[in-house]
Amino acid sequence: MANKHMDTELLDRAIVYAVKAHKNTERRGKGFPYIVHPMEAVAIVATITPDQELLAAAALHDTIEDTDVTAEDIRREFGERVAKLVHAESDQIDGEVFTGANNNEEATWHARKQAAIDRLATASHDAKIVAMGDKLSNMRAIYRDYKTQGDKLWNIFHVKDKASHEWHYRGLANSLKELSGTFAYQEFVKLIEEVFGD
Repeated sequence: MANKHMDTELLDRAIVYAVKAHKNTERRGKGFPYIVHPMEAVAIVATITPDQELLAAAALHDTIEDTDVTAEDIRREFGERVAKLVHAESDQIDGEVFTGANNNEEATWHARKQAAIDRLATASHDAKIVAMGDKLSNMRAIYRDYKTQGDKLWNIFHVKDKASHEWHYRGLANSLKELSGTFAYQEFVKLIEEVFGD
């Protein structure tokens, strides 16, 4: 039986672009290539929507924040909608994209996370879907590490206080509750309980 034709040109280009942007970088403290995380985010978003621009944004979601790629680069290559979604997923302080190079990560952590939670609460449905891919991928990694390392896992983060991470993830879950009908959201909440519940 022949596979049904689907136009994946935009997503294919976004994946190649993300692979190049993240090349030779490791996911912090994980021992695997960084690109594994955006690819997992794409897979999660694909459980919610087949929208190629949302899938492309998931592939590219860390490029502005973690590589030399700019929002302008994304706009030029992938269009306005993808650029807006990627920008929305980037850590920001007062509308400026945060990069580890230009700020003290630990000192600004709570402010950045609160800003992200607040932005996500009022974000578009599309932006929430892209964020869901990223946040669930992160939460899966935390859950896996928690199962093998217990509370030692918090030491790989700039902020080592478990309660702070709980506050952050519960805040994200609250901001994303519009997606509560999706398997991705339900898994997210379940993993938060597994790690942070009593």
